Amino acid sequence: MKVFHGTATYEGIAIGKVQYLRKNEQHIRQYTVENARREIRRFQKAKEKTLDGLKFMLEQMEQEFMESEAKILRRRIKLLEDGSFARAIESQVLSEKVNAAYAIITTRDEIARTFAKMNDEVVRNRITDIKDISNRMILMIEGIAREDYANMEPVIVVANNLSPTEVMEMDQNKLLAFVSREGSPVSHTAIISKTLSIPALIGIEVDPSWEDKMAIVDGYEGAFYLEPTRRVLEKYQEMQQKEQQDKEFLMKLRNMEDVTLDGTKVRLYANIRSLEDIRSVQEVGASGIGLLRSEFQYLGRENYPREAELFRAYRKVASIMGEKLVIIRTLDIGADKKAEYMDLPDEENPAMGNRGIRVCLERRKMFKAQLRAIYRASAFGNLAIMYPMITSLEEVHEIKKIIQEVVEGLNQKEIPFGKIQHGIMVETPAAVMIADDLAKEVDFLSLGTNDLTQYILAMDRKNSSLKDRYDEHHPAVLKMIKMTIDAAHRQGCWACICGELAGDTTMTKTFLEMGVDVLSVVAPSVLSVRKTIREIRLGEE
Repeated sequence: MKVFHGTATYEGIAIGKVQYLRKNEQHIRQYTVENARREIRRFQKAKEKTLDGLKFMLEQMEQEFMESEAKILRRRIKLLEDGSFARAIESQVLSEKVNAAYAIITTRDEIARTFAKMNDEVVRNRITDIKDISNRMILMIEGIAREDYANMEPVIVVANNLSPTEVMEMDQNKLLAFVSREGSPVSHTAIISKTLSIPALIGIEVDPSWEDKMAIVDGYEGAFYLEPTRRVLEKYQEMQQKEQQDKEFLMKLRNMEDVTLDGTKVRLYANIRSLEDIRSVQEVGASGIGLLRSEFQYLGRENYPREAELFRAYRKVASIMGEKLVIIRTLDIGADKKAEYMDLPDEENPAMGNRGIRVCLERRKMFKAQLRAIYRASAFGNLAIMYPMITSLEEVHEIKKIIQEVVEGLNQKEIPFGKIQHGIMVETPAAVMIADDLAKEVDFLSLGTNDLTQYILAMDRKNSSLKDRYDEHHPAVLKMIKMTIDAAHRQGCWACICGELAGDTTMTKTFLEMGVDVLSVVAPSVLSVRKTIREIRLGEE
């Protein structure tokens, strides 16, 4: 038995045979073609087949709400349809009379070399996209056999790296886990594993010789066991059985009320990062979406999203959720989240800098486009808007003026929209101290405990050297949460906690005793928090 340690990106236990994902090696030789026009037509046919395949996979991803993966495919489709990359290939075939596959490889490699040293996310994405579509077109032209996934048995997929398109070609019902050498907690492998709810490890030096060998993936400890001993195998089989029993028990709660033993009701919502998380929200039976982070529409691209693109995304989530409330947080860009095309300057202390509502109020055209998209989508469901990093009444009054302009514009064009609630994220001590005044202006206050805690304690929550001192249960944090809830209720608002602390079941009873109306947690935590709520009797020690 050999044991390898990596980083777990999704929890769980997987036991099964290894399938090593072999990338098709492309040894393409150069040769002279007699009829360059015919060779170009051959290339164009391969390009069209590649486009058809990408569009088919895009449709599948959109049906599964895999928005992050769908965005990657849209980029690649656009790259092929725009034509500049294809024209460069055709030009080389025509001028040098070389075969199309060779022209694809040389064009691909020249672009990669030119931009390899640029530390820019958009450029890195472009290089990855070009490599992917180049490989696909070469496979079409040369007739190289692709990995056969049609008859795969349930397996642990092991690879140096793993792309969303490769996963879509597999039978996803037979994927037990992912193990890869490359990746990060926000890599494609991590995103896919969370979307499919299967354990994944990254940072493991994988080996093709592992093919068909029995293995165990421990997504709790970040361990990979190759050819485990009988004793270890039996231990993990018991753990897997217990894990399944726990899941089955919790799933029985998916349609039950969020109510304590003595009849106190609370609404339990889910936080989502992008549209692909909606499936998880539905599976666990959350009562609504308490935080839809809209940054996924702005990051990892070359320019601002258009209003129509924003509208389509919000309409989709509104239609799917129906009468259940969906709270969309307006763009919270800045700090550790940057889009190169926005040209935001570097800051010495970005967490305290130009971020959230401050950026939106500076870039009104961008802000109004998002607000218009949300208002238009509200005709298809039950939407609310939440504004991040509010620290003053002046900001709220400014937002209200912009909202009035948006509403007047929609009315003039006779564009329908629904009744929208408006809320403020309370995530700074300043917002806590003026919570009564803020609550008079809106329908709800939502406590973003992640930022609130670090601002109260004056500690960067991402600083590993402070991990033993950083205390989300600090009395000052809990007092400010209680102050905000009380202020909301005094002014006729409802109060929500939507940070990571909301999913801490050791605090659930405390929050209910404070009188919180809504807890919004990540979807995987909904059922465990519901279980805790249903076991609480308020007033008992």
